[in-house]
Amino acid sequence: MLLGPPGAGKGTQAQVIASHLSAPAISTGDIFRANVSGRTELGTKAKAYMDAGDLVPDEITVAMVKDRLAEPDAKAGFLLDGFPRTIAQAEQLRDSLAELGNGLDCVLELVVDEDELVRRLSSRRMLVDGEWVQRDDDKPETVRHRLHVYREQTAPLSGFYEGEGLLARIDAIGSVEEVTARALEALGRTPGSVPAPQDGE
Repeated sequence: MLLGPPGAGKGTQAQVIASHLSAPAISTGDIFRANVSGRTELGTKAKAYMDAGDLVPDEITVAMVKDRLAEPDAKAGFLLDGFPRTIAQAEQLRDSLAELGNGLDCVLELVVDEDELVRRLSSRRMLVDGEWVQRDDDKPETVRHRLHVYREQTAPLSGFYEGEGLLARIDAIGSVEEVTARALEALGRTPGSVPAPQDGE
């Protein structure tokens, strides 16, 4: 599982590391989209909360993740990106994986200085009508608020997984290849030849 604040590079590293390990990179965003568009029972329940502007309850989110991890391509291994986000979700995930006869082998925490995160995110631009513009959620003051929310809600997972003996902290400053090499070393793997990412966080 990958853990880290917005702008740490989780999306990019998830794709590269998963390619190296020949395992699927699984994000909750993809799982939600698949369930909602596929009109599954869980997707229909989740959409009702989303349409009302409410947060989807943990039990629905965890059930979706559990279903995804039970699919054939995840039997030999998987990489979770962006989930869990809270200790309550982490505890439910642990129980769900135990029911599948599985468990997490390692949690990689991507560590980046907050000023660097603000620089990375606030420098992002998107093309709109031929002009490069900054997204509202990438403005420096908004980025710092997003990081505050991360510290409040998700950062405690670091201590939780450290207590479980699963945490490995990775310096996420440097090129994609350098960070990937550190991650693979923490997993006891040799970097070797890793495909370049197509896109990512």
